[in-house]
Amino acid sequence: MRSALVIGTGLIGTSAALALAQRGVTVHLEDHDPGQARTAAALGAGTDEAPEGPVDLAIVAAPPAHVARVLADAMRRGVARGYLDVASVKGGPRRELETLGLDLAAYIGTHPMSGREKSGPLAATGDLFEGRPWVLTPTRDTDTEVLNLALELVSHCRAVPVVMDADAHDRAVALVSHMPHLVSSMVAARLEHADEAAVRLCGQGIRDVTRIAASDPRMWIDILSANPGPVADLLSDVAADLDETVQALRALQSADEAKRSQGTTGIEDVLRRGNAGQVRVPGKHGSAPRVYETVVVLIDDQPGQLARIFADAGRAGVNIEDVRIEHATGQQAGLMQLMVEPKAAVSLREALRERGWALRQ
Repeated sequence: MRSALVIGTGLIGTSAALALAQRGVTVHLEDHDPGQARTAAALGAGTDEAPEGPVDLAIVAAPPAHVARVLADAMRRGVARGYLDVASVKGGPRRELETLGLDLAAYIGTHPMSGREKSGPLAATGDLFEGRPWVLTPTRDTDTEVLNLALELVSHCRAVPVVMDADAHDRAVALVSHMPHLVSSMVAARLEHADEAAVRLCGQGIRDVTRIAASDPRMWIDILSANPGPVADLLSDVAADLDETVQALRALQSADEAKRSQGTTGIEDVLRRGNAGQVRVPGKHGSAPRVYETVVVLIDDQPGQLARIFADAGRAGVNIEDVRIEHATGQQAGLMQLMVEPKAAVSLREALRERGWALRQ
């Protein structure tokens, strides 16, 4: 691939453009808002000047509701040899293109499974997709050259290609992305009018559950409008679980021992099923989840603290597999949780104590 046209210079489009530009591809940028395209160009994502002729690949990074229209316009203009979109829903846009009577040999639907709570070109980074799955949904009509161009894009973005059927993809993202977002929003909504004294008790658990609720509602209305059926089916199942859990909790309030026993069984069931589902979430680098031991260190909120603790772990010959920070309420300090291989935990604790770090159990 020598040239590309990115249509839509938000977070995803600009991030893809940055990755391509960094690898020597000539990238042209187009957006319904020329100012946004100029911003992306100023960031080094390419040029906002129109290409003189057809490029190798056109990448449509428009909201799902507009993908088919933008793709159809680009195809009719003949701006590229191959066309793909990066929308989070795949079945609907493909069917819309079929209805419009367009030749889909030059088109492939794709979806990079990466993003941020922030949107727009200023939130973009050239490494946004690194190590992340990038779904490709070719059909029997997809031209081999177009599939190869899509694979080249994925390679330039250092993502991991995953081939799926379009409708299977939409059911999958409803499960792992769209439904969880709504659940996160519903939990976060409980905080809107909560007492300030209660909100001040928020810890890492509530931060984890509500983090994705900070995303742009307008963007999510576009996404959910394009995939409402599968998301509604999943939420219906969640609602059934909620009803059963409420009944179990009410039973725990009963003075009747048999009812309390039933309540305990009901709560235990949902918690155990949660355990069983959680262990299926892929671990580091998409591999099977592994059990790590956690070393907890008290750190001050001062410049250089994180760098120093990583350096000390490196000197001890210990690889930090994962890390989390829980900030202390009302204090300029926090607890840093270092996840390491169990066999490395003892040596890491000893090394950190020798270097003056305060450890917590």
